[in-house]
Amino acid sequence: MGWNKSIKTFLATLLMLYMLPVIANAEEEFLIPMGDSIGIEMDLSGIYVTSDILIGQEQWLKKGDIIQELNGEEIKQLVHFERSVQKHDAATMKISIMRNGEKQTLQADLQLIKRVTPFLKDRTEGTGTLTYVDPKTDTYGALGHQIIDSTLESPPSFEKGAIYLSEINQIKKSSPGSPGYKISSIVDPNNLLGNIRINNVYGIFGSWKNAYSKVLEEPLEIMQPLDLTVGPAEIYTTVQGSTVEKFTIQITKIEEEQFQILMTDQKLLKKTGGILQGMSGSPVIQNGKFVGAITHMFVDEPEKGAGLFLKTMRTNEK
Repeated sequence: MGWNKSIKTFLATLLMLYMLPVIANAEEEFLIPMGDSIGIEMDLSGIYVTSDILIGQEQWLKKGDIIQELNGEEIKQLVHFERSVQKHDAATMKISIMRNGEKQTLQADLQLIKRVTPFLKDRTEGTGTLTYVDPKTDTYGALGHQIIDSTLESPPSFEKGAIYLSEINQIKKSSPGSPGYKISSIVDPNNLLGNIRINNVYGIFGSWKNAYSKVLEEPLEIMQPLDLTVGPAEIYTTVQGSTVEKFTIQITKIEEEQFQILMTDQKLLKKTGGILQGMSGSPVIQNGKFVGAITHMFVDEPEKGAGLFLKTMRTNEK
């Protein structure tokens, strides 16, 4: 019996010695919380139709169609579409489209096709909030949710995209049942902050291109979801110009992948009425650690909303 006990003690000691270096070498991850307002631009993978429109006898372009060819010529940008139509002198044109994953060819009347340009788009634009920058990998994350094109009502397939620093020019305040929003403009369209590589349900992600020095804080440790507690916290966001400010909130409920918040800062509530469209991605901080990002508001109670854990967002960056 004594011999078995010695063996067990020896094995336990080996196990401890094996695990100690792992524990000692474990590093907490640090990211820079941002809060800057960003302008978002995405070049779509083709020319999308935004509304049903008649283009010939019983021939319709349908919302969501992707125009691919005009008379056999490949067309990827709206400017190419317009040039092709202008130089065409026949009474009709053949339009090849992709509809619900299937390629179709339509016969279009030239005079009708000249009028469809306002119902086409090859780019989507929007505004949001930059969540974090990783100074080690030169990557960023923003929004905390997927970009849905408001016209197409779906996540757009895109060729490339970019984010830019924007400034808030005006705010439409939120009120119960009526979400408010930011009216913003890009500060310098020639100075992109980063590209857009991924657009998924956890946010937009890409390479950070700008050595942007105007950060509110040094890198903060990412908080483990189990460490979050109900109680006071802070957000970083932009509600005027391009200045990132700090505001108080309350964490009111903690769930498996998200948490709920309540805006408590009277200065913020007076200016915004609550959470605004375009505020998605605003970093949430508690006890000096980086918790996550605001992602949604409760329409009937705009001072309330939900946030996504940074751990979840970070895991789905790749």
